[in-house]
Amino acid sequence: MDLTTIVQILDSMMRLSTPLIFACLAGLFSERAGIFDIGLEGKMLASAFFSAATAAVTGSVLLGLLAGLTAATLLAMVHGVASITFRGNQLISGVAINFLASGFTALIGQNWFQLGGRTPSLSGDGRFLPVDLPFVETIAGIPFLGKLYGELISGHTLLVYLALPTVLLSWWILFRTRFGLRLRAVGENPEAVDTGGLSVSALRFQATLICGLLCGFGGAYLSTGMAAGFIRDMTAGKGFIALAALIFAKWRPGYALCACLLFGLLEAIAIRYQNIEIEGIGTVPLQLMQALPYILTVIILAGFVGKAIPPRAGGIPYVKER
Repeated sequence: MDLTTIVQILDSMMRLSTPLIFACLAGLFSERAGIFDIGLEGKMLASAFFSAATAAVTGSVLLGLLAGLTAATLLAMVHGVASITFRGNQLISGVAINFLASGFTALIGQNWFQLGGRTPSLSGDGRFLPVDLPFVETIAGIPFLGKLYGELISGHTLLVYLALPTVLLSWWILFRTRFGLRLRAVGENPEAVDTGGLSVSALRFQATLICGLLCGFGGAYLSTGMAAGFIRDMTAGKGFIALAALIFAKWRPGYALCACLLFGLLEAIAIRYQNIEIEGIGTVPLQLMQALPYILTVIILAGFVGKAIPPRAGGIPYVKER
């Protein structure tokens, strides 16, 4: 495997990992506050649709991003009301959001654009375009460093460059601020937080709001950054992969980044090598290569994670004692 191939795979890894990073951090905030959320997939899908649809109609990717963030946040609030206010089953609420998003994005898309649930292709200011970092042409002539900087580090869209600082910001908020301490306490011992005079419901709603915003960024990137429009169910299980990465990372931001990069790398390899021929066996089926990231996800979670202990109050509605 030569340097060019390695750089191309790593470049794909960065692009494929970005929606996973946003979704994984979204789940991190929600579950650290004690709200299990398997509706990450649905919120990303809603954001992807409304981002692409708004960008197609207005020609502005920024308005599309705003629409996607709004859609994901509204669904997050629905999950919050069901889980926190009405103390419903958090898993059932998440599943309902996934089905709801899958259905209404296809229905609205068909009625809006008459393209079988898709949106028109985006171009120009209607999508996020690659950003060339400074001094690309100057460094391009330097062996190894020029290719690394010009093809791997430079040339990504704005949301890719936003994903990595978001990991650092999430770590700082959760582990270096009073708000983060309270958020983690709500997920571990909400009774103590309530005794201290803080509102458990308010803190959990704030975590749910952050979760919705981060899902919004991930979904918007899918349809306006990585792709040039929306297609039905384009999240393709990325919300569930993000949950797997969160468990693999044991609810810690730094490990979450590593897990998402690993899953992105597996997907990049699967896309790159779809027609492998093994001597004496023949061509590896395309379906097997497409399923490889998911198979390896199960293997990794089963054999390498160890005992992952979630927040103690996770999934348990809090009832204030009178």
